[in-house]
Amino acid sequence: MSKIISISRRTDIPAFYGNWFMNRIKEGYAGHINPFGGQKYTVSLKPEDVICFVFWSKNFEPFMNSLKLLNDMGYKFYFNYTITGLPEIFECNLIPTQKAMDNLKKLSELFSPKHINWRYDPIVISDITDYNFHLENFENMAANLKNYTERCYFSYAIQYGKVQRNFEKFRNNHKINVIEPDLVTKINLANKLAEIAEKYNITMYSCCGDVLINEKIKKAHCIDGDIIKELFYKDNNIKSKILPTRKECGCTASIDIGAYDTCPHGCIYCYANINKEKAYSSYNSHEPESVFLGYSVEESKRFEVSSVSPKSQKQNGNTEQLSFFENVI
Repeated sequence: MSKIISISRRTDIPAFYGNWFMNRIKEGYAGHINPFGGQKYTVSLKPEDVICFVFWSKNFEPFMNSLKLLNDMGYKFYFNYTITGLPEIFECNLIPTQKAMDNLKKLSELFSPKHINWRYDPIVISDITDYNFHLENFENMAANLKNYTERCYFSYAIQYGKVQRNFEKFRNNHKINVIEPDLVTKINLANKLAEIAEKYNITMYSCCGDVLINEKIKKAHCIDGDIIKELFYKDNNIKSKILPTRKECGCTASIDIGAYDTCPHGCIYCYANINKEKAYSSYNSHEPESVFLGYSVEESKRFEVSSVSPKSQKQNGNTEQLSFFENVI
């Protein structure tokens, strides 16, 4: 069955693991570990088995040549490009905001504005990034990205247990408080951002925050079967299936081939890393020839022997068949 492949919610493959991914393209498959049950299996990456790649990154520059090659090979893909403009202290290993925006523009010129979801995500409210900071910061970025993207996805930082611990550590180290805004503040700020975005022909989409949806803010589908159909399958009578990854998620069913605790960006709000040190260690010791990202070649070989077929995937406590599209090609 053809699949949508997410690359990746769990780590930044275009920025840090491009060689690993292109090795997987060469071999025609990659490892995947089900985060809910731990089952390990391999997923075909052959062009005929991939409906679409959805690439997530905060820096596509190291991956630009690979994207051109993938396009020439006939792969279909679009981009979730996260650019928040937050102070460096929150995202300590990112490229400068202007450089990231310049890279987004290059992607837009190579492919199209419709290929790009700009992610102003997450919105972090703190002593140094208050309500007014975001209004000014967002307007500067939206003005810069006008005509290069049509969609902006956003959410507020969610203080999961491990994220909350990172915020507490951050506060102790830097004497900066990260604030959980009340609902009224969230709604007001979201509406203001939507008004700003509208001036620059950008539509806002709320990720996992349905209370923010209104006539100017739509529900986000970060992996979106409708976008894929519009870009690549207009002439096909296809249907996509929503398979949420968390509460109020609107994503279409996909397989994610990333790995937790491997991204060295060092963002304090990241839910995919337990701590920065572990992520740095994983990155420095990773083996590009491994089938399973974040594991050694030897471990991957052992996983391959015992891997299972991805007939189903358990999410949110339910087992769902991996039904991605019907009647494709």
